[in-house]
Amino acid sequence: MILTIPNLLTFLRMALIPVFASLLFYGNSNWALLVFVIAGVSDGIDGFVARRFKQESELGTILDPIADKLLMTTAFIVLSLPGVLEPVRFLPVPFWVTAAVIGRDVLIITIAAAINVITGFRGFKPSWLGKLSTFVQVVAVTLILIAAVTGYTFYLPTVYLFVVLLAVISGIHYIFQVARLMKDEEKNEPDAGSAK
Repeated sequence: MILTIPNLLTFLRMALIPVFASLLFYGNSNWALLVFVIAGVSDGIDGFVARRFKQESELGTILDPIADKLLMTTAFIVLSLPGVLEPVRFLPVPFWVTAAVIGRDVLIITIAAAINVITGFRGFKPSWLGKLSTFVQVVAVTLILIAAVTGYTFYLPTVYLFVVLLAVISGIHYIFQVARLMKDEEKNEPDAGSAK
C-alpha cells in the first residue's frame, strides 16, 4: 500500500521541506513559521490516521522517520546560518545545538548500519526517548521561529538546553535499547529452533 492518506501526508511533509528552507533563507520568517507548523501538524495527523484506520504500511514506517529527520536537520542547519535571521540576542541558533541534533542522528544511523552489516540484525525500533526528543525539537523550532518573528528571545537558552540534553540522553539510551533487543532476539532463536 503506497497511496494511503498517511503516506500522502508524509510525501507532503517532505515536499514542504525545500519550501520551508527557501522561505527561511530569503527572510520570510512568518511564512516559514506557517509552513513548519503545517508540516508538524501533518506529522501528527498521519500517525493518527494510520493507527485509527489501520493504514499502517512498511513504506510509511520507513518514510515517516526519514521525513522527520530531514525536516529537523534542515531546520536547525538553516536556523544556525549567519545572516538568515535578524542577529538579535540568542539568534541565530548556536552551532553546538545543531551539532548535537545532527550528531545524535548520525550516531544512531552509523550504529544501526554497522550492526546490520556485521550481524544481520534488523529489529531496530524507535525508543520513547527518541520520540520525545523529536517532539521537543519540533516544539523548539516553532518557538525559535516565533522568537524570530516577535523579537522575544529571552526563553531560547532554555529551549536550546532541553534540545541538547534530550538529544544526548536519547542517543545513549538508544544504544542500550538496541543491545537489549539483540539479546532478546538471541534468546528467542534457540526457542524457535527447539519448537521445530
